[in-house]
Amino acid sequence: MVERLPAPGAHGGDAAAIARSLGIDVGRLLDLSASLNPVAPDLRALLAGHLGSIGRYPDATVATEALAGVLGATPDEVLLTNGGAEAIALVAEDEGSGWFEAPEFSLYARHLREIRPDAPRWRSNPSSPLGQLAEPSTAAAVWDEAFYPLVAGEWTRGDVRSGATIVGSLTKLFGCPGLRIGYVLSQDTDRIARLANRQPGWAVNSLVCDALPAMLEHATIAGWARATAALRADLVDLLVRHGMTCHPGVANWVLVDSPGLRERLIPHGIVVRDCASFGLDGVVRIAVADADGLVRLERALTALA
Repeated sequence: MVERLPAPGAHGGDAAAIARSLGIDVGRLLDLSASLNPVAPDLRALLAGHLGSIGRYPDATVATEALAGVLGATPDEVLLTNGGAEAIALVAEDEGSGWFEAPEFSLYARHLREIRPDAPRWRSNPSSPLGQLAEPSTAAAVWDEAFYPLVAGEWTRGDVRSGATIVGSLTKLFGCPGLRIGYVLSQDTDRIARLANRQPGWAVNSLVCDALPAMLEHATIAGWARATAALRADLVDLLVRHGMTCHPGVANWVLVDSPGLRERLIPHGIVVRDCASFGLDGVVRIAVADADGLVRLERALTALA
């Protein structure tokens, strides 16, 4: 079975490829290679009330206003994007050059045309993959806050007030990678306008544009952050009880030194992230799961013992 497994993807979220290789339905896998909100609300009922929007071309005006409201910004300071990946690509194209300290999220290197130490600094917060919050004194030109609300319990650290550009991902916060909801936040309204002009037409789909205001009304990020922290502590306790060494961090995932764990867990229906793409050989990243997921992971680890 192991010989048939696809190589680890560069960004996690490997469940579909692994399911195909095993000839099983993807719904049978617990995908802990993608770090999403473990207590995100089930959006299916909410989205069902907005399905009529798919017969119309998208209009992001109202959704942008709603997002700007929770971010403490004006609508001309916010650009909705097709996931955080598009937000990063657009800002990287606008910046041209940049710098980041490894290990860091790989999309920065993919989209920046030039990487050099004297270029504007990019920084994920919490850092991906290390999972550590930046010190208050740390400065950067571009902050990636895809996971920040789930750690800090607030929408943004506020670096935009110092002239920084923020990229974010509601995909992570609402646990909805298939919807693709990202954003750019900047007080440089000329930059937002430039990015909007470079963005493909109708980049954000009509379902997102129609449903996002209602989704934001249901966002309780302070409570989500507290619940995620508690589940993270439970995950660390579980892993330590099974003899694993956990790296320090506060994000909605845990790094552990366990070579080959990905391959050993897959036959038990669980996928974790191999961190070799970060340059961390022998390290795996395990997303914080909900209570049922933790029970399932414990059963698998017990079977492996």
